[in-house]
Amino acid sequence: MSVTKKPDLSDPVLKAKLAKGMGHNTYGEPAWPNDLLYMFPVVILGTFACIIGLSVLDPAVIGEPANPFATPLEILPEWYFYPVFQILRVVPNKLLGVLLMAAVPAGLIFIPFIESINKFQNPYRRPIATILFLLGTLVAVWLGIGSTYPIDISLTLGLF
Repeated sequence: MSVTKKPDLSDPVLKAKLAKGMGHNTYGEPAWPNDLLYMFPVVILGTFACIIGLSVLDPAVIGEPANPFATPLEILPEWYFYPVFQILRVVPNKLLGVLLMAAVPAGLIFIPFIESINKFQNPYRRPIATILFLLGTLVAVWLGIGSTYPIDISLTLGLF
């Protein structure tokens, strides 16, 4: 059973912040009407605008026909497999590479159990989870970008 912190609306400091439109992050912000009525339509319309804009500016092209007798020099998986592909490429022991690849979904399975320890939903009140999320995202992007480079500069991206 969790304890929910109720805001003290008689507090003059919180009243002043709420009057200015601030201070919601101290106790949470109601989903109706703030998120459901205002934020979600903006995000949905913004996503549609980005997709339509990208499809107009850079339409999909039909490439060369496949040649079953000529193997390309560099075969890459789809973009969402780039980080785990990079792990498999860089680790010298392939069994360890496969185990590290399997550790990614295994780690994602445990997130709901780890996240339920903290009773707050606000990311500012969960600094460890926020830092781990940002660090994991940074590592995944770094590995994803590195997988498109030759293997000798793939970990450093040619920066150092």
